[in-house]
Amino acid sequence: MPPGAAAITIGPVISVRRQAVGNEVLLRHELVHVGQWRAFGLLGFLWRYLGAYGRARAGGYGHWAAYRRIPFEIEAEWTARREMSGR
Repeated sequence: MPPGAAAITIGPVISVRRQAVGNEVLLRHELVHVGQWRAFGLLGFLWRYLGAYGRARAGGYGHWAAYRRIPFEIEAEWTARREMSGR
């Protein structure tokens, strides 16, 4: 798992750090990534995800700022929070 990450999704597999187990917003966020992997496949997902990150880094953003600008991350975060607020 990447340093500083609470969880990571690769294909249908979600890995979560012990201290983040039970975080429902995080789980919903990662489930959105599962759907993204299914929709775009391995190469399509990685091309879009890493490409967006790389463009942000090349644009002068630091790691976390670049990460927060990845469209897949924005979608996952908004979807997870929207679902939680609608409970």
